[in-house]
Order: sequence, then C-alpha cells, then structure tokens
Amino acid sequence: MKKPRLLLTNILVFIITGLIALILVPFEAVQNGFDGIEIAACVVLIYFSGMSITAGYHRLWSHKAYEANTFVKVVLALGGAMALQNSILHWCSDHRIHHRHVDDNEQDPYSAKKGFWYSHIGWMLREYQIHRYSDYSNCRDLQKDKVVMWQHNHYLAIMLIANFGIPLILGLLNGDVWGMLLLAGVFRLVVVHHVTFFINSLAHIWGRQPYTDGNTARDNDILAFFTFGEGYHNYHHIFEYDYRNGIKWWQFDPTKWLIRGLSYIGWTKNLRRCPEERIEKAKVAMQLKLAKEKVSKLPNADEVLARIQTEYELLAKRMTEYYSAKKQLMELKKQSLQRSYKSLEIQYTYKELKQNLAIQKEKWLQLNRFDFLPAT
Repeated sequence: MKKPRLLLTNILVFIITGLIALILVPFEAVQNGFDGIEIAACVVLIYFSGMSITAGYHRLWSHKAYEANTFVKVVLALGGAMALQNSILHWCSDHRIHHRHVDDNEQDPYSAKKGFWYSHIGWMLREYQIHRYSDYSNCRDLQKDKVVMWQHNHYLAIMLIANFGIPLILGLLNGDVWGMLLLAGVFRLVVVHHVTFFINSLAHIWGRQPYTDGNTARDNDILAFFTFGEGYHNYHHIFEYDYRNGIKWWQFDPTKWLIRGLSYIGWTKNLRRCPEERIEKAKVAMQLKLAKEKVSKLPNADEVLARIQTEYELLAKRMTEYYSAKKQLMELKKQSLQRSYKSLEIQYTYKELKQNLAIQKEKWLQLNRFDFLPAT
C-alpha cells in the first residue's frame, strides 16, 4: 500500500525548532546565559500557550465543558495559535473524531494502537487525514462562534504574531531579543508541542485504568504534572464533558483550577461536572471486572465469583440509596426547607445511608484485596 505523501512544512517545523531547542538553546546558555526575566517569560508562556490548548481548544471548544466570555475566548484563541497546533476549528474536529473512534486505526486520527511514534507525532508528518482540511461537519456549533472563525480565517497571521511578535517585544523590553526568541520563543514552542503530544501518546500507553478498559486511555499523575492536568486521561475518555480531569482536590489539574477560578469573577460559567454517582459506579464496575478476571481460573471460581457478585450488587444498591437521599437533601436545601420536618427526616436517612455505604465500601475493598485466597 502506497504511503500518503509527506507534509514537508510540518516536517521542517518540527526538525528546525527541535534542532534549535536541542543545540542552539544550550549553546546560548553556555556562551551568554539566560537571565531571570527570560526564564520567567519562558515558563509563563509555556503555561499560557499550553493551557490555551487544554482550557481552550480542548475543554471549552472540543467538549463544551463550560462557557466563557468573549475576552477569555480571545485570549485562549491567541494562546492556542501560539502553541502552533492548527486552528481551533481544525484541532477540535480532529479531537472529536478521536473521541468518537478512539483506537480505531482506520478512523482515529492519532490512534495509540498504531504505536507511540504515530500517536505522538507521526500522524502529522504525512497526509493521513487530507480530507480533514475541508470537512468540518462535526463542528457546526463552532462555526457559529465568531472568535473561532476569526482565528480560523486569520490563523497564519495570528500564529506568526503570537509566536514571534510577543517574544520579540519582550526581548526588546529586556534588551536581548536573540535570547528571548530562543528561550521564550522556540524552546517554549518545542516544550509545549511535546507535552501536549504526550496526551495522545503516553497517556494511552502508560498508567492505570480505574474507570474503563474499553479504550487505551490511562490515568497518570506524572503526566498530569507535565500536561497541565490532562494526564487523568482514563477519566476523561469516559466522562469527556466534565470540565475537570483530576476530580480530587489534590490532583494536579491547573486547567481545572483556572476554569474554576475564572468562574468566581463571572468570566466562565455553566461548568459541567459528571455526577459523583456515575463516577463511583464506573470505578466499582471496573473493580468487579478485574476481580472476576483474577479469580476466574481458581478451582473454586464459581463460589468466589458468586460471592463477589453478591457484594457488588449490595454495594450498587447502597450507592443508589445514598445518592438518591443526597439528591433529595440538596433539592430541599435549594428550596430553603432545611428546618422542616421533612428535611430533618431526609438528613437522618442520608446520614444513615452514608454510613451504610461506607461500611459496604470497606467490605468491597477488603474482598478486592483477595486476602481469603491462598498465596500463589
């Protein structure tokens, strides 16, 4: 089968910027050094352009996980152009196809099942998806967004101004244009390229799958640190419309914190969250599947599997009861009926069900440790 033709522009961009970052930047560091302002500018612009992809291209426009005002949209559109990953419209179209056909080697634009190299960068080096440059039928909603179309129609100019104009101005202000262009311009671009590319490659190869093994996506705390919170990828692929990737308060997800922070001043709104009940049930269902796989070859497998299934069904029942009571209580609080007899009754039931759920969860976790099985 004949391979699609090479995309020379993309290849040259990756080679030239890569060589500058690997050779010229270290040479400049040894010969003349970089001052604190240049280093600070590099770090700030890494986060600005990188999080414009994660908060803007990805969570705002691809998944409609929240809404933002025009100012925030324009800033994210500029930062996204600075990341040099194509226009919002094109990026989102590819990404929506990826989610719809994840791991399908024929339809997923950057299928991880084609290997690390292909999913990381190889898919951008040949005309594998040439039709994508004219077909944006899966982004009709985005074609109604004035900021998206402004950036798409003027992408080249915006990209050049953002990538060269901003570092140039900062260099002039700091008195060292060359150093700023090297560090905050090219080196920053290469870093942002590869940390975001890791979401397509490493985040589908390295990590755990606590919510689903229906696709290759994985959760990885280390990757989350380098990808602005996008490393909780197993969660994202099952609950893609959640504005969060790291759902625990302690999980490193600066993109989530940015979106949430802007909501406090009214710049973002309608932040979408997956219901806790769905998250917990997905996690327990995955634990059930793994438990069944572990004991399926034991001599007394049927007996153990029956025990596991019974405990799972009881846990699912407790979860349904608890979350139903929690929902009722929240609705009563919204209606300002906290002191009513009905509310007090629901609160009592809620506390009792919460305790029952905690007990059942502990029993389930103990069962999943398989302490009752003989050592192998």
